[in-house]
Amino acid sequence: MLGLYRLAVLFTALTFSGPASAAMLTGADLADALKGGGYVLVMRHASSPTTPPTSPDPGNTAHERQLDAKGKTMARAMGMALRTMKIAIGKVYSSPAFRARQTVALVAAGKPELVPELGDAGHSMAPIQTNGPAAWLRAHAAMTPAPGHDTLIVTHMPNIVAAFPTDAPGIGDGEALVFRPDAKGGATLVAKVPIGEWPALAKAP
Repeated sequence: MLGLYRLAVLFTALTFSGPASAAMLTGADLADALKGGGYVLVMRHASSPTTPPTSPDPGNTAHERQLDAKGKTMARAMGMALRTMKIAIGKVYSSPAFRARQTVALVAAGKPELVPELGDAGHSMAPIQTNGPAAWLRAHAAMTPAPGHDTLIVTHMPNIVAAFPTDAPGIGDGEALVFRPDAKGGATLVAKVPIGEWPALAKAP
């Protein structure tokens, strides 16, 4: 069984090693594509200091890291842009970490399903050494959303880099990788959207 699992993980990883020449969407083309649904946004949580706060926000009962003022402002602006573009978010998956749940709440895209594989396992910025989070992310980035909807996944940089080592290095706070599932178990990266670009995307002609 272990051998079959490793083969499955390897197959999934190979599926995502698509051609570098795949066309990337930007501006109005990206906005129109997302409005039509069928895409998966794999997003790093918004800006958060690397140390726990001295004055935790309400709800941060475990005194975890939390979003700073910049992260909160940009998450709200992203949510407003999604609503302005009338982009329908269907399923929302989130890390159980407070800063990820904060991001989802401020984007206001829907009630998230908290997924342990999307968490930081208490390691914060440490590299991910196991296949669990990476395999989960690759598999769900390849799942076709409900018709007319997109899927939002909010997690942490180490998980995203482990899942998509070619595409994710240097991914910024709140940045999203946008994948188009092919209904055959694979997906193509079609855009990288820094969190600060959503308002401009909403204004694209």
